[in-house]
Amino acid sequence: MWASPANFPGMSSPRTQQALARLADLTPRQIVAELDRYIVGQADAKKAVAIALRNRWRRQQAPESIRNEISPNNIILIGPTGVGKTEIARRLAKLAGAPFIKVEASKFTEVGYVGRDVEGMIRDLVDSAIDMVRTERESEVEDLAHERVDDRLLDLLLPPPAEAKPPAAPGTPGTPGAPASADGAASLDDAIPSDTGVFVVSSSGAVKQEREPDAAADRYRRTRDKLKQLLLDGQLDAREVEIEVTPAAGPMFDMFASQGAPESMENFTEMLRDMMPQRKKKRTVKVSEARRILLEQEFEKLVDMEDVTNDALERVETLGIVFLDEIDKIAGEKSQMGGPDVSREGVQRDLLPIVEGSNVQTKYGMVKTDHILFVAAGAFHVSKPSDLIPELQGRFPIRVELKPLTEADFIRIMTEPENALTKQYAALVAADGAQLEFTTDGIAEIAKIAATVNSRMENIGARRLHTVMTTQLEETLFDLPDTSITRIVVDAVAVREKLKAIVEDEDLRKYIL
Repeated sequence: MWASPANFPGMSSPRTQQALARLADLTPRQIVAELDRYIVGQADAKKAVAIALRNRWRRQQAPESIRNEISPNNIILIGPTGVGKTEIARRLAKLAGAPFIKVEASKFTEVGYVGRDVEGMIRDLVDSAIDMVRTERESEVEDLAHERVDDRLLDLLLPPPAEAKPPAAPGTPGTPGAPASADGAASLDDAIPSDTGVFVVSSSGAVKQEREPDAAADRYRRTRDKLKQLLLDGQLDAREVEIEVTPAAGPMFDMFASQGAPESMENFTEMLRDMMPQRKKKRTVKVSEARRILLEQEFEKLVDMEDVTNDALERVETLGIVFLDEIDKIAGEKSQMGGPDVSREGVQRDLLPIVEGSNVQTKYGMVKTDHILFVAAGAFHVSKPSDLIPELQGRFPIRVELKPLTEADFIRIMTEPENALTKQYAALVAADGAQLEFTTDGIAEIAKIAATVNSRMENIGARRLHTVMTTQLEETLFDLPDTSITRIVVDAVAVREKLKAIVEDEDLRKYIL
């Protein structure tokens, strides 16, 4: 019977301990500073998630007698769309190197209704952890796998020479101890030694025969060395070789494993796939494609999937993060007794044991959700957090309200982050050999227009910058690379000329910006 690693706090695997050691170097201030590189403002939200992440490491340092009693402080991020809720959670997961999954609360339905049940998010989290750990293992054996692939490709391009025939058994004509020929004389083959070589006389007078190097084998080795260098240089990628591959599962298995199928059906599909004989077929592919296929085969041989699974399950239970977006969509008025709100409240009831801590059966084993961190987010335009059932509200003790973005925030968003929008568009234009420059007043004008449109229409936060920038640069991106212009300057005058008419015309603004 499979045992959850969380039941044995002192038995964390060395690799999980390494993942926790990375958290030891991240203080809350350092976490906030790292988030500042990509996200503008929202200091309260950054501080809350930084403390929650640091507490993951602090719990592991607590005495074993109390370690399992420390529950994660789940967080609800409240704020309009486009202010950074999803980006904060995504950057946090990358920073921690933890298993992370983002799910939409609105895609789940109450048990008994057609759709996905809430336990599917934990299964998705486990799948994410399996991919993460397997990638780590593959990187550890990557050099060895590439060496094996090179050897296999060389064997396909230059098959080794046939081995020498084994020596004949005693008593066979032509071998010592064989009877003489019919005329009583030894055959001519008996008179000539079968092994030609060099006779060496030692200082004591003993005579020893040494074989000469096999010329054919020596030529083969030299040719193989030259061929290997050509292979490593990529000069043989266009050559074709014949390899054995295992065909993918047929449509019958795809029918069983359709989207929305229950977990038991997925397990049954895998069992059927394992029972079917693994037939292989030969394919003729180019060396470049063969390298990819053979590399996957070598990774399957070198990576122990049982070890990967155990490590992944442990990381999910110790470090897993679930980002539950659009949680406001499952909150509704409790007075209504019919309609979709019945299913909404049912989803909340189904979600409650997952967040509280329970055992979820996955195809890799049982997973305890007691110490998984849940970060929920929602705009709460129509509903409010108090519309959630009280038990679920209690499981999200930390509530952080994210502030709407201002014109000054838009200027910072376009200039400060490492992945700023201006830098992204400059990289796109540079791909066609042109140079895109944004002046200070041009950036300010774009920010002013985005803030104005957000105030007059639906406030979609920083996403409004995408619509404004795309409209501003539409003609430029269309003309490149056919135009002879190699330098484009976006200043306040250019922005006003392009967007003033659209901003002032309300009908156009609705559809373009």
